[in-house]
Amino acid sequence: MTNHRSGFVRAWHGHKHEAKYMTVVRGSILVCCVAVDDWQRPSAQLPIARFVLSDRSPGVLHIPGGFAHGTMSLTDEAKAVFFSTASLKESEQDDFRFPARTWDPWSVAER
Repeated sequence: MTNHRSGFVRAWHGHKHEAKYMTVVRGSILVCCVAVDDWQRPSAQLPIARFVLSDRSPGVLHIPGGFAHGTMSLTDEAKAVFFSTASLKESEQDDFRFPARTWDPWSVAER
């Protein structure tokens, strides 16, 4: 996944069963995850886990099944790689999308 500018949001994408693994290979990205309570009408008040992944501190984030995730690029031309526990055919049967502002953690807190 590549985004052309900082502040670009891609959200929300989830799976009941499929898990994902994500690593950032260029720049930095804010990744937010939510344990979905209802796949047809999720609560907008669910707790949001926030993670900053960066090529300066390499790591892998595990996003378990049952979660929706979204990303926001923190740097221009940020790039991430996703790995899945499902085949593309299996993933298509377990794919849920929600509007980008269903949960809205996309503002960056200043210190």
